[in-house]
Amino acid sequence: MLSSDIDIGERGRDSAWTVFLVFLRLGLTSFGGPIAHLGYFRAEFVTRRRWLSERSFVDLVALCQFLPGPASSQVGIAIGLSRAGLPGALAAWTGFTLPSAILLTLFALGLSAWGDALPAGILHGLKVVAVAVVAQAVWGMTRKLCTDAPRISIALAGAGIVLLWPTAAGQVGVIAAAAVVGLLCFKPAQDGTHDALPISVSRRTGAMLLGLFFALLVGLPLGLDVWPSQALARVDAFYRAGSLVFGGGHVVLPLLQAAVVPSGWVTNETFLAGYGAAQAVPGPLFTFAAFLGASMHSAPSGWTGAALCLVAIFVPSFLLVIGTLPFWEPLRHSVRTQAALAGVNAAVVGLLLAALYRPVWTSAIVRPQDFALALIALMALMAWKLPPWLVVLGSGAAGWLLAVVA
Repeated sequence: MLSSDIDIGERGRDSAWTVFLVFLRLGLTSFGGPIAHLGYFRAEFVTRRRWLSERSFVDLVALCQFLPGPASSQVGIAIGLSRAGLPGALAAWTGFTLPSAILLTLFALGLSAWGDALPAGILHGLKVVAVAVVAQAVWGMTRKLCTDAPRISIALAGAGIVLLWPTAAGQVGVIAAAAVVGLLCFKPAQDGTHDALPISVSRRTGAMLLGLFFALLVGLPLGLDVWPSQALARVDAFYRAGSLVFGGGHVVLPLLQAAVVPSGWVTNETFLAGYGAAQAVPGPLFTFAAFLGASMHSAPSGWTGAALCLVAIFVPSFLLVIGTLPFWEPLRHSVRTQAALAGVNAAVVGLLLAALYRPVWTSAIVRPQDFALALIALMALMAWKLPPWLVVLGSGAAGWLLAVVA
């Protein structure tokens, strides 16, 4: 049994229900994106509840930033695992994810049923605010991850390659090449200080889960060739997106856009409107998958499609976090691993820069008024420090006003 291989010891003194309620409150109140989510987690679990030490929390964050997928959700999964085993991990993810997933699914269903009744300007305003949100993410990640000429060069080269080769294979190729360049060119300092992580998972269990992760990554496309179906195609697309995204929620944008728009599952207008709306809800940005699943033009769609796509995009996080824990300590302090990761992080900035241009900019900025609105939204986010949900609502209202006066 998998659970018998996980020793939560004295730390596992909470029920899964307690873990669920704690994370549900965070899922209802955690606005501001993954960095803000980690701040909420630190205040709740290190300062207030003392579920883990400061250094253990830092080590968990480092692990989840090293892995592809949504870092804040992965940290939550690990904390839930430390408190109540595998049921706790599932409870933590459910509590943190459920509020935004339900809100975005309801928005998708409303858009499908009454989209024609909404003024076009409101939806266009949501598309414009996505420009400001992604631009803010690009700027913040550039300042943190592209601190010298080699890293800036990797980011710009990656953006150019992805724009010229706009496929999932192109994005994966850029990330792999950046890892090799980082391994050859960077020599980061080794960090000798650490605390043991508050979870013990056997290496046998870890190897099994990592093996399952790679088996699904390779096996789903092969299975789709043998048993073609819409449901399996969507599971494959969203599982791949959750498996290959480094750098957090915003970077999933180009992978999902390449999967759902050219295939005709979702129109580009609906995609960008949903992405703008995703900024107005609390919780992880990966719940955008629920919006897309509910918005599909063919079955499975609605609530079934939302649940299918949501689970598919998060399954890699469970497999990777729990599977990597027993092997993390040697990797954590490997200079070679850190060098490769430095190259990958720079490439991630390039992927997001490419997404800022296409599809976000090219679909939203079509007249001078759109550019002015995007600048105001960017100023509201970066200079005035307004909450994202307020900026989203204001941009929707401004889009409607611009349509009225046009």
